[in-house]
Amino acid sequence: MNKDVYAKIEGYMLSCMKDSAHDREHVYRVLYNALDIAAAENNVDYDVLIAACLLHDIGREEQFKDPKLDHAEVGGDKAYAFLTGQGFSAEFAEKVKSCIVTHRFRKSRPPESLEAKVLFDADKIDVTGAMGVARTLVYKGGVGDPLYSLGSDGLPSSGENDEKPSFFQEYHFKLKKLYDRFYTERGREIAEHRRTAAKAFYEKLYDEVENTYGNGKILLGELLD
Repeated sequence: MNKDVYAKIEGYMLSCMKDSAHDREHVYRVLYNALDIAAAENNVDYDVLIAACLLHDIGREEQFKDPKLDHAEVGGDKAYAFLTGQGFSAEFAEKVKSCIVTHRFRKSRPPESLEAKVLFDADKIDVTGAMGVARTLVYKGGVGDPLYSLGSDGLPSSGENDEKPSFFQEYHFKLKKLYDRFYTERGREIAEHRRTAAKAFYEKLYDEVENTYGNGKILLGELLD
């Protein structure tokens, strides 16, 4: 891919990115992680991979406005229309679209091509470790979800069996379960290196909150008639 083509695709991506948790820097991190992963693989179509990485989240705005929409599906269609409109072949655009459509964390539609698997892993790496925690907190704050929920006893829930959205619930629902869902060896290696940071943050935060409520309720009870 030459620099002019890259700049054209990058420019379209930049015009679409308005989500603070899925911003332009997320896209660049996914791209750079993908290139790291791809370096350990054979026969990667780098033009398809680079285009798919740059465009994989361009459907986020539509999903944010209408949660019933799937940003991967919307993004795949937008990418196909953009690429064919810019003179790329339908075959190339379809390969890029397929990568984008299958990049989400779900079992019903797994990635098939090597490029799609690399994109999937690169995107998931950005939800692991300290970065994954930071991005989740930004996202949760943006949609108004709390850090944690309270149980019937008035104490903070660990989030493990919660249905109500919170950071603690998201950690158990998604963040701690990512590590066995990678398709490439290099992707698994990068993710595993980050696992301890996310686990330590969650455990420390839960410990602090639990102690604060536990001690505080006892002290308050002693002062109230």
